[in-house]
Amino acid sequence: MIEIKELEKSFGSTKAVDKISFNAEKGEILGFLGPNGAGKSTTMNIITGYISMSSGSVIINGYDILDEPIKAKRSIGYLPEQPPLYVDMTVAEYLDFVYELKKVKLNISKRDHILDVCAAVGIEDVYKRRIKNLSKGYKQRVGLAQALIGKPEVLILDEPTVGLDPNQIIEIRNVIKSLKKEHTIILSAHILQEVSAVCDRVVIINKGKIAAIDTPENLGSLLSDHVSLTVRIDKGLDMMKDAFSAIDEVTDVTYLGEGRYTVTASSDVSGKIAVLCAESGCLVTELKAEKMSLEDIFAAITQDEAQEIAHPAEENIETEQITENDAQIQKEEENTDESNL
Repeated sequence: MIEIKELEKSFGSTKAVDKISFNAEKGEILGFLGPNGAGKSTTMNIITGYISMSSGSVIINGYDILDEPIKAKRSIGYLPEQPPLYVDMTVAEYLDFVYELKKVKLNISKRDHILDVCAAVGIEDVYKRRIKNLSKGYKQRVGLAQALIGKPEVLILDEPTVGLDPNQIIEIRNVIKSLKKEHTIILSAHILQEVSAVCDRVVIINKGKIAAIDTPENLGSLLSDHVSLTVRIDKGLDMMKDAFSAIDEVTDVTYLGEGRYTVTASSDVSGKIAVLCAESGCLVTELKAEKMSLEDIFAAITQDEAQEIAHPAEENIETEQITENDAQIQKEEENTDESNL
């Protein structure tokens, strides 16, 4: 559904995105993470067609963003970090405006489509209210609704829960989860708990390069060459320490008292520990692997390199470059038109 191949973007001598490749399949929520200045915003702007790439390709729903930009962009629903709302409009007026702006053509009526979108994000009860009078959580939902107008196959959500309270975050999270049934979603976030709770896979970008791609569950194992297990049995002595140590994969056993052990191994030996305890007549009351949190994983991948990033004020560089490029393009087009006349 989304294919990014050897994507590269430079601003003068600064390489913001350095030959990155990844994809997102239909019905998948892909988390897109990176420290400030890592090239994350640049990549998302290229995917949406807001800025051009230096090289590489972006395929959206089978359409190349350069070769067939209109078809590709019609396949995208975009929610920027600051939703593009006209706050003096009612929700109904705003979504009607977005519908006309996108020149939507569907098999159902405009009214039915807009009402379906409102139901999907839970804003039916504020449909007739002015946007400026809504809470931030509802404004975020209205922003999400505009992204859904036209039934785009792909949703790109940039910080969709920023500034929301815990209850609102849970509500938006549930809405996003429900949308994966019909959409492919790329979700950018700084709240890593959100990514762990919502995303099927995670892409971490650092210094313009892909640092890691995997499920949140598997990323920890990529960074660690051992598994740490906590074991508790119904015996108060270290009677199982030698038995656990005899397991081939086990490298260390620490007895913590009151029947609790920490077992370090080169792979998950939970099954072998359970068998040993059963054979020894011990009841296992706790057996779990200690996993790295996504925050730990993110820090491990980016902490040493974060200070070396050569992309200061990336957004300002992008804006200046876009302005210069657009002015040059417009000038060339005007010259071409005059020549044709």
